Amino acid sequence: MKNPIRILLVDDHFIVRMGLSTLLSSQSDFQVVAEAEDMEQALAAFDQDRPDITLLDVRMPGGSGLEALVQILSHEPKARVIMLSTFELEAPILAAYDAGAAGYLNKACQFAELAEAIRTVNRGERCFPSTLRMLLAARAGQRCLTPREVQTLDLIRRGLSNKEIGHVLHISENTAKAHVKGVLHKLSVTDRAEAVAAAYDRGLLEVE
Repeated sequence: MKNPIRILLVDDHFIVRMGLSTLLSSQSDFQVVAEAEDMEQALAAFDQDRPDITLLDVRMPGGSGLEALVQILSHEPKARVIMLSTFELEAPILAAYDAGAAGYLNKACQFAELAEAIRTVNRGERCFPSTLRMLLAARAGQRCLTPREVQTLDLIRRGLSNKEIGHVLHISENTAKAHVKGVLHKLSVTDRAEAVAAAYDRGLLEVE
């Protein structure tokens, strides 16, 4: 018998984690090896347990799921991460794809779909909504934010200065300033408030 697929489950809602853990553990080829409720716990659990698959909530305390994804992949480029969200907005799907996620699923999906996605990703394939190909075609030639710029945008939303953004992202203040400038340019806005408003309109940010 093959070794079970080892899974790290990250979600800030205890009841959601408990339900998913129970369902996943009911499958003979799955093993939930760790759970986490925020970004700090997720990164620590990944480093300690090195799961085959990480199920990562797009929204969580202490940092966005995208930020956690970027950090996980910086530690282990071959990590297989499936993003979970309550929304199927275009921007988060594309951002997750560009950042290197192996999959993206709506939390409203059937468990059979989630289970198949885990098995698919574990085989080394990627699993995204069927609309992804159309999204990729539609954005051709458009100015899209990089994963780092999406992180910067989230920190702008939180009111951080360039210096504070640099501290959080472990980059210089000048580099942070360049990222902010890039965000404003790509969103065709003139200030931070307009950038945040445009980001909500385009689905780049979700209401907390």
